[in-house]
Amino acid sequence: MEETVFLCGEEFEDIMSGIYDAWTSRLGHDKVKLESEKNWQPRLFCQYRRVETDLAKVQKVVKAVRERISEEAFQMVYEAALSMRADRADRIYRFLIYGFHYRSKVVDMLQIPVVFDIFDMLRHLKNEAHLLTGFVRFSQAGQALVSTIGPKNDVLVLLARHFADRLSGENWLIYDEKRNKAAIHQKGRGWWIVRDGNGQLKEQLRKAAEGDIYADLWKCFFNSIAIAERKNPICQRSFLPLRYRKYMTEFQCISSAVRQDI
Repeated sequence: MEETVFLCGEEFEDIMSGIYDAWTSRLGHDKVKLESEKNWQPRLFCQYRRVETDLAKVQKVVKAVRERISEEAFQMVYEAALSMRADRADRIYRFLIYGFHYRSKVVDMLQIPVVFDIFDMLRHLKNEAHLLTGFVRFSQAGQALVSTIGPKNDVLVLLARHFADRLSGENWLIYDEKRNKAAIHQKGRGWWIVRDGNGQLKEQLRKAAEGDIYADLWKCFFNSIAIAERKNPICQRSFLPLRYRKYMTEFQCISSAVRQDI
């Protein structure tokens, strides 16, 4: 039997719109599939439908999940949409099929493979977000603190929640260079997510970080307290994977102006 593939975008709203279109198509759950429009590869004997993101559809799906399954299930679905997995849209769709059948009990039914898949996605997502709460490094840029990250998962929302509580009295910005978007916090006014379609924000942040004298001082301090005889790169990598170091102040080069003063 021919399969119909619904192609949707990467964001939560895109996935919810895809779920709405697939469900209301009445083609049968075993005859439809959701895939990312970004990574799809055409296959024989498949029909493809592009999903148009529609906030009205998103609201209907969100309301149904919250009222007919549970608030906890909705939170799981939302965070699963932030996962790095390319098949997350279809995994969420399959999870909701069981969810509307078993209702609130579905969140504990790890014996169902698709429920375990969601659990595993959330575990990976939250582990990375937890690591980044300690690995994020801010630089001073005028009256704000700025930072750049490049995580595997889309953890920007989780980090924004953490630092909105931790640095509630500061203006700060965290830029995700892999997804070209940023979390911006203004003291006393909360935080929001913005997109950087033309890359101008990324360039401004790079220039701002280069001019931060405190960052150079921190690099000098980090290097001066190191004990060469106790250096253990293998042990260090187990606690601090290499992919995070690109964005950490202490692993970046010291500017020539500061190096001359050392």
